[in-house]
Amino acid sequence: MEELQAIRALAALAHESRLRIFRLLAKQGTTGLAAGKIAEALQLPAPTLSFHLKELSNAGLVTDRREGRSVIYSLNAEGMQSLLGFLLDDCCGGQPELCGPVCRPEVVQLKPLT
Repeated sequence: MEELQAIRALAALAHESRLRIFRLLAKQGTTGLAAGKIAEALQLPAPTLSFHLKELSNAGLVTDRREGRSVIYSLNAEGMQSLLGFLLDDCCGGQPELCGPVCRPEVVQLKPLT
């Protein structure tokens, strides 16, 4: 992940509503949720939700797919793993063994969402 991409992802998560959307979608795994269900769960008006979902999508953190008349949104696990990898890339001056399991990439890897 490039620095500009990481900044975009972090900026997207630095908003209360977008962070709440992201966390809700993280709980759903690859199943995702229809936009209407997200709006209902978080009590957000449809236009507001649409704006925030677009920001998360542009940041590479959320994906969408069409199922009939519904648009289903889900967490982009690859985008999140890429962001975490970027943040921890230089952990402990390039010597992650000094920091223990927190900085070791094999420990930080996210499990695939099911």
